Amino acid sequence: MTVESIPVSAAPKSLAWQGDQLVCVVGGGRRWGPDGTERRAAFDWAFPFDAGTASVPGPYAAVYQERGTKGMLLDGERIVRELNRSYYHAPDYDYPLALGELGDGREVVVHCPDEYNVLQIEDAASGERLTAGGREPQDVFHSRLGLSPDGRYLLSVGWVWQPFGIARVYDTTLALTDPGTLDGEGLLPTAAVMSGEVTAGCWLDADRLVLAAGSEEWDEEETAGLPPRHLGVWSVSEGRWLHRSPVGDAEPGVLLLPRGDQVISFPGHPRLLDTATGRVVAEWPEVEVPVKSACFGGSHVRTPVAALHPDGTRLAVAAAGSIALITLP
Repeated sequence: MTVESIPVSAAPKSLAWQGDQLVCVVGGGRRWGPDGTERRAAFDWAFPFDAGTASVPGPYAAVYQERGTKGMLLDGERIVRELNRSYYHAPDYDYPLALGELGDGREVVVHCPDEYNVLQIEDAASGERLTAGGREPQDVFHSRLGLSPDGRYLLSVGWVWQPFGIARVYDTTLALTDPGTLDGEGLLPTAAVMSGEVTAGCWLDADRLVLAAGSEEWDEEETAGLPPRHLGVWSVSEGRWLHRSPVGDAEPGVLLLPRGDQVISFPGHPRLLDTATGRVVAEWPEVEVPVKSACFGGSHVRTPVAALHPDGTRLAVAAAGSIALITLP
């Protein structure tokens, strides 16, 4: 396992792999080649975007203000359209936004363009709203969104008033015919998670998702949920936990990147965890990142900026004054 240091002219605010090049869309397309050579930005934004995401493997990317209301959808260097979200408590929690492909091949944008608690799925190319219709939303602040690899399911890691972090899972196929299914409890029973505070989640595959719980506890008598400082693997098809494992004293943070049956978490530095046992497979304490324990809070800490190569062999992490390139075991 090696850690290389790629010098940068300025810290990247987003990272994505394009082949063997690293690209920062927030930086106007600034990129680094396999030899570490930096190519300057193709353009500058006339707005202070500070975060970005990309559709994998689709052509779309987005830049946005993590604690603001504005975003921009891109197709390469072409601006597709402006994105917006509700002003309501926008400075207090991370922008809810996911890009991806549905099972029928349509590239979509999932966000909350009108109300903080109303998820919408839109066609990326045209902007057509695919979930238009009557809605009765619950009082849930949707935040960190993620589509399953096949586009069938949508994960939302958000929060409710306490404040307390929660998770919801929805069936996108059902939502296209009945948008109201995006308003309820969804496919993840509240009792299954309401023990520890959910801070992060990601999809391992089309059926299994991983959730991480921080140190806060909702109900110490609850035994069916995910306890504090635990990592859990949930099967949507089976409707149950496959694994629930302690991860030690470190807060898991808000970012999980999937790698086979492992995940990478960022509790102040990258850690590679086995999802079945919670065991630390490897960690790199020399690669320091911001410690961010939840997607909400009055004091904003930026989400760690990292990108896992599609082949799972390399992890790029924005560190102080450089990009750390980690060769994974």
